[in-house]
Amino acid sequence: MMKIFIDPGHGGTDPGAAGNGLQEKNITLSIASRLRDILLNEYSDVSIMMSRTADTTVSLTERTNAGNLWGADFYLSIHINSGGGTGYEDYIYPGSGAPASTYQRVIHEEVMKVVAFSDRGMKSANFHVLRETQMPALLTENGFIDHVHDAAKLENSPFIENIARGHVNGIARAFSLEKKTTTLYKVQIGAFSSKNNADVLAADAEAKGYDAYTAFDGGCYKVQIGAFSSKENADALAERASLAGFDAIVVVY
Repeated sequence: MMKIFIDPGHGGTDPGAAGNGLQEKNITLSIASRLRDILLNEYSDVSIMMSRTADTTVSLTERTNAGNLWGADFYLSIHINSGGGTGYEDYIYPGSGAPASTYQRVIHEEVMKVVAFSDRGMKSANFHVLRETQMPALLTENGFIDHVHDAAKLENSPFIENIARGHVNGIARAFSLEKKTTTLYKVQIGAFSSKNNADVLAADAEAKGYDAYTAFDGGCYKVQIGAFSSKENADALAERASLAGFDAIVVVY
């Protein structure tokens, strides 16, 4: 059983970075929660613990102690940057060799495949959550909250889905996680070579009340509005979406 500790940065009385009407603590929790759900729903032999699951105050020591006491195999800390830059970067502890550096490279590659952020590179830093953890640890900085264009992306639910999905893809690849064999029926309303076109359709679906997300799969960006273990439920949603003007189909995973 692979034990992954997910740490949404900040929380409670510590909002983290702020800008453009957003607070870091809320975005990190959204990313981490979705990341957890995808891993548990889609992969076998994986166990997740989170440093927080709500807007609560958790000290840095409490976070690393929880991961260490649980005996996590990997510690992932999710953050949003600030300070006038733009883009995505991630950190391991200075001097860390394999496997931490290998995990960093793989997760970095997978995140960059699915998010429209500039690549600020793979870095190292003497952060508490990297220094005091007893297992390989990675801290990711997912855009700059004080940069207007990054903030606009971070407000977008499909973009948060892509960030989470990129982290999941990296973790699954790094640790050779096996997909669950359960069949999923997903309702798809579009597939595009252009991510921008997919995001436009996803935004339209969101405006009409659908929980839309964009996934990069099979060389294109697919806009989906639901996933079910029951084909009947998927067919019902596809029918409603078709009546709302979407070209909805049910695809099997």
